[in-house]
Amino acid sequence: MQHRIAWRATFLFAAVHVGAVVGVAILGVSRSGIALAAGLYALRMFALTAGVHRYFAHRTFKTTRAFQFVLAVVATASAQLGVLWWASQHRLHHRHTEQEADPHSRAKGFWWAHAGWFLVHTHDETEWQQIPDFADNPELRWLDRNYFVPVLALIGALFVFGGLPAVVWGFCVSTVFLWHAMFSLNSVGHSIGQRRYDTRDHSRNNLIVALATFGEGWHNNHHFYPGSARNGFYWWEIDLSYYVLRGLAVLGLVWDLRVVPEHVRERHAEDELESAAISRA
Repeated sequence: MQHRIAWRATFLFAAVHVGAVVGVAILGVSRSGIALAAGLYALRMFALTAGVHRYFAHRTFKTTRAFQFVLAVVATASAQLGVLWWASQHRLHHRHTEQEADPHSRAKGFWWAHAGWFLVHTHDETEWQQIPDFADNPELRWLDRNYFVPVLALIGALFVFGGLPAVVWGFCVSTVFLWHAMFSLNSVGHSIGQRRYDTRDHSRNNLIVALATFGEGWHNNHHFYPGSARNGFYWWEIDLSYYVLRGLAVLGLVWDLRVVPEHVRERHAEDELESAAISRA
C-alpha cells in the first residue's frame, strides 16, 4: 500500500520537537520548568492511559458522563487527535495485531509502529464501526472533530500565566516526552522485553516503558487479557494508573474496576508445568 504523507501533521510534529529543543537551549533549564513539564506530563499521561486506553478503548471500569468528558478533554490536550479516533484505532490494533489491518503494526517496521503510521493520511478517519458504544455521544463527537481546542486552550493558558517559558516547558518539552513514551508501546512494546504469555503477537513486558507510561509497559499482560483495568498483574509490576484509579474509586468517581481473574492470570504457570511434564516424559 502506498501512503501519502500528511504534511500538516508532519510539520506540527516537527515544530513541537524544534520548539522543545530550541526553547530549552535559549531559555535554559530551570526547576520550575522541569516541575511544570513533569506535572503536565503526569496529568495527561494518566488521562491517556486510564481514560482513553483503559476506559474508552477497553471499558475496564465505569464512571459518570461528566468525569468521562473530563478525562477526554485532558487526554485530548496531549495532541494525539480525538479520543474516539484514538480508541477506534486501538480497537483495530487489538483485532488485527501485527497484521495488515493493524494501524501501527510492528511488522511494518519499528519507525512505522512508533510514529510513521500517523504521519500519513492512511488512518485519518475515526473508525465509527469500532466504537458503537460511544458513537452517539454528542460531546465526545464534538471533541473528536475539534481536537485542537483543548490543545490551543492549554497553550493559551500557559502563555497567559507563564509566558513563553511556560509554553516551552509545559507544552513542548512535556508533550515530546509524552508522545514518545506512548509511541514506545507500539514499537518497543512489541519488540523488546519479556513474554510471560504466549499471545498471538509479539507483545512484551518492559519495566522502563511501564514506568514511563504509568503501567502500560506491561504490554504482554495487556494483550493476553486486555479487559483488565490493571496491566501490572503482580504486586511487583508497578502500575501507577491503576493505583490512581483505585484512589478515584474510593472517592466514587469510578467504579466496577475489572481485573484479570487469578485462574486466568496464572495460566502461564500451568503452561510451564505442562511443558516441564512433557519434557520429562
